[in-house]
Amino acid sequence: MDMQYVPTICPYCGSGCGMYLVVKDGKIIGIEPWKEHPVNEGTNCPKGRRSYLFLYSEDRLKKPLLRNNGKFEEITWEKALDVVSAALKDTSPESFGILGSGKTTNEASYVLQKFARIVMGTNNVEYCARFCHSATVAGLGPTVGSGVMEISQLDYELADCFVIAGVNIKETFPMIAKRVLRAKKKGAKVIVIDPRKTVTARHLADIHLQLRPGTDVALINGIMSIIINEGLENREFIESRTAGFSDLRDFLSTIDLKQIEQITGISIEKIREAALTYANAERGCIQFDEGITQHTTGADNVKVLADLALLTGHIGKPGTGVNPMRGQINGEGSGDMGCVNVFYPGFKRVGQEAAEFFQERWGVENLPINPGLTYMDIVHKCKAIYVVGTNPMMSGPDTNSVRQSLENLDFLVVQDIFMTETAKLADVVLPAATWVEREGVHAWVDRRVQKINKVIDPPGEAKPDWRIIRDLAEKMGFKDKFSYASPRDIFEEIRKCVPQYAGLTYERIEETVGGIQWPCPSEDHPGTPTMFVKKFNTPDGLGHFQVVEYKPPAELPDEEYPYVLTTGRSIFHYHTGTMTRRTDALNAEVPSNFVQINPKDAIKLETTNGGWVVLKTRRGSIKAKVRITEDVPQGMVFTPFHFGDSPANVLTNPAFDPKCKMPEFKVCAVRMEVEQ
Repeated sequence: MDMQYVPTICPYCGSGCGMYLVVKDGKIIGIEPWKEHPVNEGTNCPKGRRSYLFLYSEDRLKKPLLRNNGKFEEITWEKALDVVSAALKDTSPESFGILGSGKTTNEASYVLQKFARIVMGTNNVEYCARFCHSATVAGLGPTVGSGVMEISQLDYELADCFVIAGVNIKETFPMIAKRVLRAKKKGAKVIVIDPRKTVTARHLADIHLQLRPGTDVALINGIMSIIINEGLENREFIESRTAGFSDLRDFLSTIDLKQIEQITGISIEKIREAALTYANAERGCIQFDEGITQHTTGADNVKVLADLALLTGHIGKPGTGVNPMRGQINGEGSGDMGCVNVFYPGFKRVGQEAAEFFQERWGVENLPINPGLTYMDIVHKCKAIYVVGTNPMMSGPDTNSVRQSLENLDFLVVQDIFMTETAKLADVVLPAATWVEREGVHAWVDRRVQKINKVIDPPGEAKPDWRIIRDLAEKMGFKDKFSYASPRDIFEEIRKCVPQYAGLTYERIEETVGGIQWPCPSEDHPGTPTMFVKKFNTPDGLGHFQVVEYKPPAELPDEEYPYVLTTGRSIFHYHTGTMTRRTDALNAEVPSNFVQINPKDAIKLETTNGGWVVLKTRRGSIKAKVRITEDVPQGMVFTPFHFGDSPANVLTNPAFDPKCKMPEFKVCAVRMEVEQ
């Protein structure tokens, strides 16, 4: 059989890079550049270049499994669905929850939330955005009315100043970093806000604001105070397009810059330099991610970034905006589809009006109208949980407490591609197809909707997620509400229920290399690269300034736990490592967990490069290999969260932001002991 070169989109991160898969005899044997794809123009990162290899890992799930006397045995799909449906029929809406994924297709996510609301009668449906961008929604909702990336990633090159806050784009979004570098070569200035001297800070930053972890609000308030004191606010924009400025101005007039310096650890002179650089730019662009959101003040952090953009008028134009960097292939799309406890599809807020809207379109009655439980409340309060394509035993804070709750469930069903740390605790495990083993659309970081086609068959008896959910709904007596023959059928229903997707069709998406950005209200609409050009998504169309006071993190160092721990990612791995740690070439780059330690702290500990230390917090302990580096300041340590045999989230603090229930992954107190 001749080789085929099949275009597709990378399964890693939210950028949506194109590539050609080389297929021979029904098997993918390589990857070639797709130079015409506008997102990456033929270049792929280390993960992308090896993205197909995990598909052929020997431990792919191929048949349904049932736990029997503590061991798993293979069973038929018929029996698996019988067992699951019987367990769920005996579960009340209040005690049942669904945990969805940022990796499944829009079609699968849509059917999953529909299953929760119609079949189980509950809004207890969540996905990984609770752990990465719930603070974005809570922060951008009151300010500009929508928690999405506001421009096209292709337009980053138009900016002449970047504020890159809490995101190491050189490692986590390499193709976007390439566009920032292009802008920099044209003269753009780059301000990086990060407690670590990351690769991004070293190679892109003109100004690195190396603040103490969790002091972002104080820093941005200081920057805005300087801008106003210097008379550099955009008065025309403020008067015509915003509300609440006088309250913010009055509050900022009370700011003591000396105190800001003491809180953040950054000199007033450097803060001033950053303030003037951003305020004097023609097009200032803010990018942020989990270093901003994963705090007990995550929503506040996002609000002050929005304030900063509104203050200077750097919003509503290409190359500007306040832009969340979503890290998963469908981190945006699963939210669009309503896998959130407070939103039906299309971001219709849970309540009577939304319920009536979907009752009419779905042909049902009595849809739930009260907000459901959030992610960790589902884990700790529900009696039966359905987990699809996510791994809370790695991604949840205080993993030991997550394990205890999952082990005490009446029933746990996990639908995934591998026997993850969560699947090992399940009563039933359902084998799913992944990536190019099924078809469907995703929405990438900048609302860019692209379609991924089926290229190869899934292994064994694995099935696409949407089909498993459909079959389970049918088994539970709801065949007429889930009578889909294909993903296309589901997408046509999505178009009728989600106004932002109304103008998108499979044909349009497939014909447009690089996809189409929603909102796209009609089939003759080109899509929307730039949001908020004339008005914001708030009820009055104005941007609303927020007054935000600095609050310290929930847990700070003390005598017993004298260091600050923060967590993050590596360019060679992806989230909980389910796929990348089964890719030999990537695992060889970073085969085990490590901890970055400042040289002065290493001397104090009497440890050396390559040695092992035990990291301990009030919640648990892990081992990690020492990397001595000045990338972290004295008194702070960093470890990534990709490693199941040394999971960082055993350590992290489950304290959460009251506005959005975001756990404080990025700051906790830790001590270190040298492994003997």
